[in-house]
Amino acid sequence: MKLTVVGGGSTYTPELVDGFARLRDTLPVAELVLVDPAADRLELIGGLSRRIFARQGHDCRVTTTTELEAGVDGADAVLLQLRVGGQAARNDDETWPLACGCVGQETTGAGGLAKALRTVPVVLDIAERVRKVSPGAWIVDFTNPVGIITRALLAHGHRAVGLCNVAIGFQRRFARLLGVPAEQITLDHAGLNHLTWVRGVRLGGRDVLPELLERHAEEFAADLRLPAGLLRDLGVVPSYYLRYYYAHDEMVRKQRTAPSRAAEVAALESELLALYADPALDEKPELLDRRGGAYYSEAAVALTASLLNDTGDVQVVNARNDGTLPFLADDAVIEVPARVSAAGAAPEPVEPLEPLFAGLVAHVSAYEDLALRAALHGGRRRVFDALLAHPLVGQSALAEDLTTRLLAHNRAYLDWA
Repeated sequence: MKLTVVGGGSTYTPELVDGFARLRDTLPVAELVLVDPAADRLELIGGLSRRIFARQGHDCRVTTTTELEAGVDGADAVLLQLRVGGQAARNDDETWPLACGCVGQETTGAGGLAKALRTVPVVLDIAERVRKVSPGAWIVDFTNPVGIITRALLAHGHRAVGLCNVAIGFQRRFARLLGVPAEQITLDHAGLNHLTWVRGVRLGGRDVLPELLERHAEEFAADLRLPAGLLRDLGVVPSYYLRYYYAHDEMVRKQRTAPSRAAEVAALESELLALYADPALDEKPELLDRRGGAYYSEAAVALTASLLNDTGDVQVVNARNDGTLPFLADDAVIEVPARVSAAGAAPEPVEPLEPLFAGLVAHVSAYEDLALRAALHGGRRRVFDALLAHPLVGQSALAEDLTTRLLAHNRAYLDWA
């Protein structure tokens, strides 16, 4: 089995390789190709990847290349984890919206739209090139904003599934708190990418979420930066991205007085790359846990194995709606439990979303549709429309100001601007 990681020079990659090495019985990878335009980073990541496999007694062949077609030729699956513009563009996404009193975040709000505009054309170009040389390959997208990127891929007929680590992170956390194996926990997890709620936690057919909230609401709330009383009142555990909606103004105040997450990650990456250069290092370092993406490898292995081995098991992924949430368009991409097989990911039936959640999902899904149109066709008016439709913007003067700033910061990446 041959897998290719586009964006293989990312400091995330050792997390993924660690999963491939440990979980080889689930996904027997014979060849792993890392593709990235940054040849110097590829050399470091490629060397560490070989040492990780060797430490685990895995004879996987690891190759690196800056040429996409060479890297994806003959691949069974292609994993996308790229960042157009790098941490510098992310830093922009997280700072210029603050000048307008809006949250600065790389996947939510105006910064998220900027990232989508930069990324959608690049991902679609990659996917078309994959289709030419390896038409049967599955594309697993971990590139943010996952919902919009996956929607673009599916709209253009690509064999694609979107992946996020939020659900698996919650599953593992709940399992630890309950003292049971993670495999015994299933989630009623529904919404859009980075806009989801865990409405049920099932163990042996019983919903244990009420007792988890009773015992651990303060702990969950501290991590989510939301009031514990809100979680108890809602009776759910929201994705931590919901803090940008439920506590928007507070988040803006905090962001204005703290370094951006991009600045923190850039510093972490410098430390990680220095560690990766050590020829004695043959496992992912503990520092990588601070980079983000926890359990990404386990989620990626499970999804890829199910697509290639036609297992038909259920996993939380990003897939085409097709009536699952009846108030959304069929071509909307939702994040729910889905049955994964060689045919792709088919969402399982979900309990109707409560109006409190459905209203926000419908609002953001409409924004995502407009964001995709702007990414595909360009134009200042389309960017403005998407921002005006976003629930965190919604005012014409504010949308005009944000549009001007977005275009000023992203002209180098938008050939129509």
